[in-house]
Amino acid sequence: MIAGYLQALRTPGALRVFLPALLGRLSFAMVTLALLYSVQTSTGSFAAAGAATGAFGLANVIASPYRARIVDRVGQRVALGAMSILFALGLGGVAWATTRPDIPVGLVVGIAAITGLFPPPLGAAMRVIRGSLTASGPQRTRAYSIDAVCEEVLFTTGPLIAAAIIALTSPATALLATGGIAVLGTLGMTGGSASRQRGARRTPAPPALRPLRQPGFALVLMALVAVGCVLGTVEVAAPAVAERAGSVQAGSVQVGWVQVDSVQVGWVQVDSVQVAGMLLAAFAAGSAIGGLLYGQRVWRASLGVRLLVTGTTISVLCAALALVSGLLAFAAVLALVGFFLAPALIAGYLTADELTAVEVRTEASSWINTAVNACAAGAAIAVGAVVDVADPQLGFLVAAVIALALLLVAAPRLARGAGRTRPPDRTAREAARSSDPH
Repeated sequence: MIAGYLQALRTPGALRVFLPALLGRLSFAMVTLALLYSVQTSTGSFAAAGAATGAFGLANVIASPYRARIVDRVGQRVALGAMSILFALGLGGVAWATTRPDIPVGLVVGIAAITGLFPPPLGAAMRVIRGSLTASGPQRTRAYSIDAVCEEVLFTTGPLIAAAIIALTSPATALLATGGIAVLGTLGMTGGSASRQRGARRTPAPPALRPLRQPGFALVLMALVAVGCVLGTVEVAAPAVAERAGSVQAGSVQVGWVQVDSVQVGWVQVDSVQVAGMLLAAFAAGSAIGGLLYGQRVWRASLGVRLLVTGTTISVLCAALALVSGLLAFAAVLALVGFFLAPALIAGYLTADELTAVEVRTEASSWINTAVNACAAGAAIAVGAVVDVADPQLGFLVAAVIALALLLVAAPRLARGAGRTRPPDRTAREAARSSDPH
């Protein structure tokens, strides 16, 4: 297994852009916590902090396809570099505003929303580079698997790094550090030859090539919306399950503004916040392992079928989470759900490649992210309302039903082979275009 991944990493030019891109993407894993605590510390209100992070996230999701379209048109070096600088300046603006007690909360939320327009789409841009450096098939699958696994690691460690900076300095400093990391990683990535070759095009891509106009692409997004529904549910309902376990097993202890409940896990007694972290870590670990194993295997089924199977499995396992009793069993099933998450995302990215022309690949990859993230955010809000008034595990059942309904609509087209290899003449034409930086 390791040899195949090492070969993917040794592709000429790959590491030169991949490593700094990972650094830049680390900032996206840090920003939410840094933004949340910057606003909360300044205002003393988690409602204001939630409004700021929500505004940032909403602007980010809405603007994502348009940022990607600019990158495809203008080129990676100019577009990504400019976006990273504007993103850092926006974070600096929030940091400045949160150190001024006389600044209205509405202005802070507005600055956060504007900042959300500019995070550079480094993940999508990196996958475009990976696609240009690898051949379609197992080699590209392994390359995308490495990317997905590293992203899981980043979003596990990023909040820890942000929390450490906040503890040692201040939330505003964490925001400034986040912006600096984004700029440093982005400029490092776009300085590599593989990124510089993704230059500006003389003419914009014809409207007919837009991803949403390609047959089957909307149904691929529908399948990934189902995946996002489960993802958002896990991020809210799993901590709620941990909190409920603490309330049932022991009394509560009030520490500052945080209610900490004691939970017995095996022979160890820990608080519910720690249990929530362990559950989400099990979910992330399962995803990382699943991504590694998925990328190693040579698959005969079409990408559409793979996406359908992994999405359906995730949904069924999500329903099982509503029936599991006991935290250890719950964590085991949660890890299984995660095991199929990275493969579903990888299949989605590969399908986007197969269904779209090279001129719009960054936009196509960003639409995959938008579908997952937008639905995850919506599911988090909806499930949060459910778990406030009912059993937290009911949220998993609701999410599973919605996800399975979406997959049922997309199934006929995916089962017929959405994501099969493009005709040879189109592949050759696009390969020739991709070798031309213009």
